[in-house]
Amino acid sequence: MHICYLDESGSYSPNANTSYFILLGLSIPAATWRAKDAEIATVLDTHNLFGEVHTAWMIRSYPEQERIGGFAALSPGDRQAAVEKERKSDLAKAALKGKQAVKTLARNYAKTARYTHLTHAERVAILRNLADKVGGWQDAVLFGDAQQKSAHAPEAPDAQIMDHAFEQVVTRFHTFLGRKSIDLGMLVQDQNDTAGVRLTRLARRYHATGTRYSAVSRLVETPLFVDSKLTSMVQLADLGAYAVRRFFEKNETDLFDRIYARFDRSAGKLVGLRHFTGRQKCNCRVCKDHGRP
Repeated sequence: MHICYLDESGSYSPNANTSYFILLGLSIPAATWRAKDAEIATVLDTHNLFGEVHTAWMIRSYPEQERIGGFAALSPGDRQAAVEKERKSDLAKAALKGKQAVKTLARNYAKTARYTHLTHAERVAILRNLADKVGGWQDAVLFGDAQQKSAHAPEAPDAQIMDHAFEQVVTRFHTFLGRKSIDLGMLVQDQNDTAGVRLTRLARRYHATGTRYSAVSRLVETPLFVDSKLTSMVQLADLGAYAVRRFFEKNETDLFDRIYARFDRSAGKLVGLRHFTGRQKCNCRVCKDHGRP
């Protein structure tokens, strides 16, 4: 059995501030999960990281760290204490602007609280290390769908973008299982209260009638939704989805290049990653490798 861990990057809402929505699946043989999970735990334990590794929150700069003189030379505990002091001051200043300003800032600080004992360079190094782990797993396979949101009609429902991406990733994963004569596959996805019911219904429909492209007889169950804070492989899928989105939105290649070789290929042709631009022509690296006319 292969388990495909799914996560997304960017919002599928056309009105959100990301131009792309990415859904990515990281597939590994179930028999190798324990060893791979131990590898990731070793990396995180070395840096005293417990809980979710969320790439987008880890990789950004924290201005309050930059205001602390000699921050890099401090011990992890002193770094954390110094950042907390700066953040309390920032929240007090935000209070002068109103409750919403405090709420927004407090939310951002809560998302990054577990990373404040690490410098920006250390956080980036950890993400590179994790991406290299994925890139080095010869039995791991990636499947992704990169949706350029502007390629959809303005009147299209928001969830259409998610639906298209989900169908693509499910179909590509199932095609891989058939090509490799792997009997069973399972989908495990980051808990998403908004999309969970919708994706479960889609999966049930696929089990009954197949996707537009194939049957899914090798898939077991509907997606299992899990708390990504407790599931390292979903966190790696998050890293991969972030890397793909930044590649298409900002032409950033650092993390993307480290995992690109793991996207599914058949007879030398890239089949595991689709760049959807509608009728708009594209000559990007992914489209060339995909053989897109």
